Amino acid sequence: MIETERLILRRWEERDRATFHAHCSDPVVMENLGPLQSREETDALLDRQNGYYDSHGYCFWALERKADGVLLGFCGLKPGAEGTPIEGEVEIGWRLGAEHWGRGYARESARASLDWAWNNGIQSVAAITTPGNVRSWGLMERLGMIRAREDDFDHPHAIEQLRAHVTYRIARPGR
Repeated sequence: MIETERLILRRWEERDRATFHAHCSDPVVMENLGPLQSREETDALLDRQNGYYDSHGYCFWALERKADGVLLGFCGLKPGAEGTPIEGEVEIGWRLGAEHWGRGYARESARASLDWAWNNGIQSVAAITTPGNVRSWGLMERLGMIRAREDDFDHPHAIEQLRAHVTYRIARPGR
């Protein structure tokens, strides 16, 4: 578990499933991420994240607000997607319910995830998103990540209109 001033990043629990499904079936949240997801798809995503946690010690953790225990979405680290330029790397990512946007939660949790990476020997972290996802790549830049234009790509698992992806990376400080 990772704690910040306002947030807890933790392993996924059964109680998270309904709220996370609501986020992933919201057209506003999913606009730059892909089609709306079924309950089965969001359950499988959470199960994969807990699998990454078991095998790697990290995942896209459940993101909970300390003050009231509300699930905000996810933020964290996972293995880079197969068939992409970040395969074999550590990927950082986040997805929050739209009602939680604009409050600094993504930045606070992403910074904590990067700190966790550096404190646990990870040497570099990558991130990917669609060119239209201005909020996401803007956060990548605010975190100090650098655009790796040579690794922009068409994501093999994305729907056609969201296939184009940009790539960002950041190295462990002091390297």
